[in-house]
Amino acid sequence: MALNSRNFSIIAHIDHGKSTIADRLLELTGTIPPSQMRKQVLDDMELEQERGITIKSHAITMKYTTDDGRHYILNLIDTPGHVDFAYEVSRSLAACEGVLLVVDATQGIEAQTLSNLYLALEHDLTIIPIINKIDLPSAQPEVVRNQIVELLGCEPEEVIAVSAKTGENCHAILETVVEMVPPPPLRAEDPLQILIFDSVFDSYRGVIAYVRVMAGTLRKGEIVRLFSNNRKFTIDEVGILLMVRKPCSELVAGDVGYVITGAKDVKDIKVGDTITHLHDGAMESLPGYREPKPMVFAGLYPVNTDDYELLRDSLAKLVLNDASLTYQPESSTALGFGFRCGFLGLLHMEIIQERLDREYRMDIITTVPNVEYRLKVAQKEWQIIDNPADFPRQAKVEEVEEPYIKASIITHTDYIGNLMKLSMERRGVYISTEYIDQQRVNLKYEFPLSEVVFDFYDRLKTVSRGYASLDYELTDYRRGKLVRLDILLNGDPIDALSMIVHQDRAFEWGNKLTIKLKELIPRQQFDVAVQAAIGSKVIARTNIKALRKNVTAKCYGGDITRKRKLLEKQKAGKKRMKQVGNVEVPQEAFLAMLRVER
Repeated sequence: MALNSRNFSIIAHIDHGKSTIADRLLELTGTIPPSQMRKQVLDDMELEQERGITIKSHAITMKYTTDDGRHYILNLIDTPGHVDFAYEVSRSLAACEGVLLVVDATQGIEAQTLSNLYLALEHDLTIIPIINKIDLPSAQPEVVRNQIVELLGCEPEEVIAVSAKTGENCHAILETVVEMVPPPPLRAEDPLQILIFDSVFDSYRGVIAYVRVMAGTLRKGEIVRLFSNNRKFTIDEVGILLMVRKPCSELVAGDVGYVITGAKDVKDIKVGDTITHLHDGAMESLPGYREPKPMVFAGLYPVNTDDYELLRDSLAKLVLNDASLTYQPESSTALGFGFRCGFLGLLHMEIIQERLDREYRMDIITTVPNVEYRLKVAQKEWQIIDNPADFPRQAKVEEVEEPYIKASIITHTDYIGNLMKLSMERRGVYISTEYIDQQRVNLKYEFPLSEVVFDFYDRLKTVSRGYASLDYELTDYRRGKLVRLDILLNGDPIDALSMIVHQDRAFEWGNKLTIKLKELIPRQQFDVAVQAAIGSKVIARTNIKALRKNVTAKCYGGDITRKRKLLEKQKAGKKRMKQVGNVEVPQEAFLAMLRVER
């Protein structure tokens, strides 16, 4: 079996055609009947179909007969393309012996092309370079071919030019996979080692793990354990992954398939973990496992406070299919009861919001995204906070550290100046400039993560007219001059509008936010002071003028003192109203920070 099987993955930048190439391979191998064929067939979520992106990695087994009559089993593992899901990509690559490196003929090499390529090289995989979308009028296959040759050091004829949309030359991909990708090692007699590269939750069967058997043989009914948590399970079913799951008697070294353990919590079956036999199992786990770590944190609150229980149930159901989402209850004086959620990145956060809206009909307010900070309070140990409301008063804070990333920005040479200016505005630390060819350049910077998760990607696309692409990885924590910026309405802090900013930018931020909130908060019957403060020090202020009822309209004549008496009475009433009145803050105000130009 192993000699006639090939395990490979597809890696590319977003929208370079990974899923469309997968469609053509499934069509050419007859895995899917023409009547069932649709676009992005491996992307089974409605959101994936709409956006044209892969959110969850997928696997499928294909049977292929070569031109000279040899029969092969091809296991294809499609991977996510966004930087938020880099860990899932790395585990999928660990399950393979080869990869198809797909590059768009109109876009050329981009940031995540390089990032995923380096991951493949780390795993010592056979790389098959492919140029896609050669049918488009704006395609430049020869220019992109030269980029790939210079990057990989391969021969020009080794680069396969295809059109996944029309199917042109896609047959050559299958032939090259058979010839170039090595078969998996024959280790069926070794102690069992199985890599989990993905998992899903089934309402009836529990957690289903998608796996690659690295060594040994697994059969139904055997007792296994997991290395990360030492949990023990009895195997209910094993099988291979076609368009539907197909049970089989055993999985041997080199096979890709699924395992049903009966586990009811997706957090028990972790991506990257190793399965082995309870008795006479492997002594060591497979390398590369780590816990998924949230990078971005935000508060999710129901618009209608009565929907709190519904939001809690919705998040609990989402976590069943997405172990990387974390949440815990929190409360806000402005927004009521909600949850503090941790996400892998901004795209992950956006997907969760979309799914809450579509699948559970939840109307939610999302607070400004934040990152984790490490701080040392006077005479105490270091602590980690992800909510600005938990940031102590400035006088108590001895040191604050924020996470930094190493970013790779690939762009056209025309926009180098614009991007360097943007990087300086976002406290970027320049590392190097590498030219990919005469027109494309790779800028390397270090940034505080908080400067990137906000609106950096949108600004990057704006200043480069859509040409630049971004990839990044977390490096370390560094000391910074960070302060908590509070927004006060008539002297009362609105905790949901608090944020942690750099001290040098605090006045600018405070000024912009107060002006923005003045536009959004409706006028009251009394003056409202909108202030930005650091601790007890107010650094910016604006006033929302009171609505003035015309109390003198009923005076048609008489002495001026009659009007004056009515105005004095109104003035006294407004003063009393200001003391006891509450300011209603509309939902738009909580999104104001996302719309403020930085």
